[in-house]
Order: sequence, then structure tokens, then C-alpha cells
Amino acid sequence: MTIRPFGRVAVTLVASQCLIGMMALVAVGENAMGADASEAPDPSKDKEPVYRTTSHPQRGTFEYHPDFPSRNVVPRPVEVWLPEGYDAASDVRYPVLYVHDGQFMFLHGQSPFSGTDWLWDLDTTMARLIDDGEIRPAIVVAVWADLDAKPNRGLEYMPQKPVTGEVWERMVAGDPPLKGGKLVSDSYLKFLVHELKPFVDQNYRTQPDRANTLVMGSSMGGMISSYAIVEYPDVFGAAACLSTDWTNGDGAVIAWYRDRWPQAGVHRFYFDHGTETYDANYGPFQLKMDELMRNKGYRSGEDWVSRRFEGADHTPRAWRERLHVPLRFLLGNQ
Repeated sequence: MTIRPFGRVAVTLVASQCLIGMMALVAVGENAMGADASEAPDPSKDKEPVYRTTSHPQRGTFEYHPDFPSRNVVPRPVEVWLPEGYDAASDVRYPVLYVHDGQFMFLHGQSPFSGTDWLWDLDTTMARLIDDGEIRPAIVVAVWADLDAKPNRGLEYMPQKPVTGEVWERMVAGDPPLKGGKLVSDSYLKFLVHELKPFVDQNYRTQPDRANTLVMGSSMGGMISSYAIVEYPDVFGAAACLSTDWTNGDGAVIAWYRDRWPQAGVHRFYFDHGTETYDANYGPFQLKMDELMRNKGYRSGEDWVSRRFEGADHTPRAWRERLHVPLRFLLGNQ
């Protein structure tokens, strides 16, 4: 595995204390990505990362930034995946895909969940699709979620402006209730746009324009991905939102989007959901979002896709199995 320096200063990989208790994925209206925390590994038992032993060779190069600084959010690890053939000295530039819940993304990355079924295996799927000519080579920036500190993942990912006092009261009284403090998703987006993206564009061979700046996430990560485009329509050109948890706030985010969602023309959106576990509740809300998309002039199958995956549940395994679908939409050779 290739590990390059953070800020071009060599680092030694150590297990961060913020990873202890990482399986407490209880966020706004969701529980540990739809699974029992008792079924997941406990990183507190092993201070050092556990690397997966696999017959699949590593594809591409990883650059691990273990404690990316920020004035807006709690510092956290960021992993950058560079496709095979990437050469910092060449004139070739690449689109950039920003993904949330970064510790769950890579088969060969630095995650303490290596060796479990909690990974998307994004690096191997990207490499296969690139080999097959189905997508363009791209840089992936995986931003780890803050699972342990307060504010936590849910408070960073829940769109902030749609939450009125009444909506907040419903969320606090929900099942499970919202805990941990106040919403900070506006600060999280400031971190992405004003701190992380400038660093990535300065240090990597990127195509920094809107059309080539993409964002993807699942569940609450789908919520923040859609919110990113509404808040920064000149920065992000496309979003893939898997199993988007519109149920948080009982659809209040969709209602708020009606007057603020960008008209069709320059943005592209992918939505999907399954039919089991948490995803079983998402269908009616996604239909409302689909109606909004039509009203804003988006064309199904062209600049907008909405998919239902029968039998799929709310787990990383389900997202891994259909990951090629949103990647083809975002990066397809059309």
C-alpha cells in the first residue's frame, strides 16, 4: 500500500483515539447504518488498524491525511484515492468525487473496519469500471465521518437551514431521539468548500470546475450530498444520494427544497432506495422528491435518475452491490 505525506510531510500511521467506539453510528433518526452495533467490530480492542488480507490486488494509490485541520469542524482523517496512471508531473487532470463516511469506502484504505462487511470497496469498483471503459478515471476524496465527538455525524449531515424550531422538537423527540448538540451541517459544508477543496485542487491534478466536482453519500450522507448542491450550486455539479433518509424531520427537507432547488440545466442528480429495514420507509418520501425534480424541469434518465432496488436493505453491503450504478451516472463515458 502506498501512503504519501500529509502536507508533503511524512507521517506514521497510528490509530486515532477518535476511532474508539466508532460503531456508535447512532445519528439523526438512524442506527448504525441499519445494523446492530453488537454485530460490528469494536475498534477499542485493537489500537492499531487491522488490515484486510485479500486476494484482490490494490488498484491505484492512496494518500492518507490522518488529521486534516479545520476551523469549521473537528479535524478528521481524509483519504485520497488516485487512479492507476495518475502522474503528478503530467498535464492530465481528473474529475473529483467527494464521498462522505470515508472510513467505510475503501477495501485497501486505512479504515479500522478492514476485514469486515462494512466497506463499500469503492476503490476496486472504480478500477474495474475504468478498466472496462464505463467511467472516466477520477480522484476520490473520502472524508471520514465524526462518529465519536460532539457534534457527531448526524449533526454534521442533517441539512441545517430546513430545521425550524418545530422540526427540531420532533427530531429530539424521535425514535431514536437526536442527541449530541446543535446542527452544524453548514459548517461541515464550509469545511468541504473552503478548506478541503482548495487543498485538493492545489495538491492534485484536478478539474476544479463545477461539472467535474461531484459528491456522493448514503442515508444521512445522501441528505448532505443534496444539501451541498443547494447551498453551493456553483461548486458541485452532480450528486449521488443512496438510500437518502428523507424521514428525518418527516420530510421537512423536501418541503424546504421546493423553493430552493436549482432548476434543471447545469446539475445532475442520482437517487435510490431499497425496500427492506430502514429503506422500507423511504419510498413515499422519494416519490415527493421525484415530483419536485419533474417540476424543476429535470429529465428522467438524462440529468436525473431515481431507482428502487427491490429487496435491498440499509447496509454498506447493499450500497456496495449497486455502487456501479451511481458511478456510471456520475462518471460515465457518454
